Amino acid sequence: MKILVGLSWGVDSAIAAYLLKQQGHEVVAGFMKNYTSEGGNCTTYNDSIEAIKVAEFLKIKILAFDFQKEYQERIIDYIYDWYKRGITPNPDVLCNSLIKFDVFLGKALEQGFDKIATGHYTMIEEKNNIYNLMRWVDHNKDQSYFLAWLNQFQLSHSLFPIWGLTKPEVRDLAKEVGLPNAERRDSQGLCFIWNVPIKNFLMDKFPVKKWKIKTLDWTIVWEHDWAYFFTIWQKHWLGLNFKAYVYRIDIENNIVYVCDKEADELYSENLIVKDWHWINEEYETWSLLTWKIRYRQNPPVECEILEKSGAELKIWFKEKQRAVAPWQVFVLYDWEICLWCWIIS
Repeated sequence: MKILVGLSWGVDSAIAAYLLKQQGHEVVAGFMKNYTSEGGNCTTYNDSIEAIKVAEFLKIKILAFDFQKEYQERIIDYIYDWYKRGITPNPDVLCNSLIKFDVFLGKALEQGFDKIATGHYTMIEEKNNIYNLMRWVDHNKDQSYFLAWLNQFQLSHSLFPIWGLTKPEVRDLAKEVGLPNAERRDSQGLCFIWNVPIKNFLMDKFPVKKWKIKTLDWTIVWEHDWAYFFTIWQKHWLGLNFKAYVYRIDIENNIVYVCDKEADELYSENLIVKDWHWINEEYETWSLLTWKIRYRQNPPVECEILEKSGAELKIWFKEKQRAVAPWQVFVLYDWEICLWCWIIS
């Protein structure tokens, strides 16, 4: 099989390429150039050098793809627009469905590849030409949440070769093989923008406009740089001399409200979702529904679909949940199978 591996500078994609080559596939690496900046935090050039080193070590050809235009239109402009309206989007979910498994996949198929592969921690299970997206063996690192907006066509042309390995095992294998990036740290930044914190990224578009931070009783406790930069449950960048979490954002008046971690205002009994997406529309039965409203929510929590009204569903939690953030992605599971995703409204 001829496979194009999305090779970043990271160890996960490098091991994905290594495993596929070991299995006898015709493997070619593809490096995606999606974002460049004159700022000191932009690592695109250094990342490409690392990717080239890995490809040379594995003795595979590497191709470069410039998707800066598509990334600007589909991801960056979208991020700016949503933050301007006080909405915190999930760029990693968009990046996967609109760039890696759309633009990159399209280029791969045009050039005669059978499938693309990435270093994501998840698995595809195929049965009777139906492709299910599965939670990874190590649930703490499972990345199915970020891939929940993929469709059957995208899954049918994709591979996730590191299924079955834990992250420490991936690191150990990289060291054993001698990969040049075996010790390189994982990215902590915005998808494809790597080391640029989201606040710094936004400040290039939205200049600082300081105003008030208030508590539940409306006491002014400090000031912030702009309400655009915050989301529900956030504790970073507040600059307070006590622990507090964002529970409300007033974009119109530029006010950020904070409360204690256990305050009732942070808890919800239910939520409403809209704009849902089926990974497999033919999937009709389930036994126990569980869900995640954030990547690090493990294990997923039991829930019940209460009612449907037009394009909206009301979801009831078995137990009250903290920090349900509007416009984030809600992902539903049937045990290990990732079923649907929606936008929290």
